[in-house]
Amino acid sequence: MGEGSKQASREASKEGGEQPFLYEPLERFGEGLTTSRPWNLLALTGVERLNGRAAMLGFVAALIGEQLTGQGILGQLALMVRWLLG
Repeated sequence: MGEGSKQASREASKEGGEQPFLYEPLERFGEGLTTSRPWNLLALTGVERLNGRAAMLGFVAALIGEQLTGQGILGQLALMVRWLLG
């Protein structure tokens, strides 16, 4: 794409009232998790809440499996492998 066509597309977007697409600046690795940007905090809060709920469900499922089989986690895994392999 030549410089002339870039200039023409910029002028066309200005005439049409459209805003040109601007990329966010590049960040250093891990910087997005340590800055105080509000969208990061809200996104991380939701993700951490979902992760915690999934962990609680997994723990309860492990407890129920232990009550049903009388085996611990490793015993349950061994039973499942034996069942899968036939």
